Amino acid sequence: MSTEIGRRAEEAAAKFLQKQGLKVIEQNWRTRWCEIDIVAEKAQEVYFIEVKYRSNTDFGSGFDYITPRKQRQVRFAAEFWLGQHRNQPKSCHIAAIELTGVPPQVIEWLPDI
Repeated sequence: MSTEIGRRAEEAAAKFLQKQGLKVIEQNWRTRWCEIDIVAEKAQEVYFIEVKYRSNTDFGSGFDYITPRKQRQVRFAAEFWLGQHRNQPKSCHIAAIELTGVPPQVIEWLPDI
């Protein structure tokens, strides 16, 4: 996937989340050890969101690529992010959003995986 289409997919995901009432805090948050596609919040709850884009579903959906290993990586990154931010939320969620097509469009949002 090109960097440009990935950026467009993340922008489409962020706009979708904002329409759902979430406030996007960070996009493409990275450290030397980990990354989070989108960090968003709503009602003192923080969502660590994995964005999965596929131009088509010939080889499976984007969610098919969120393996147990990827879930562990996202959890590690979320814990790292929380360690760097003093304002602790009431609760946290590991979430995922799936997009497909050109231009990218959201096909599914899972607020808790």
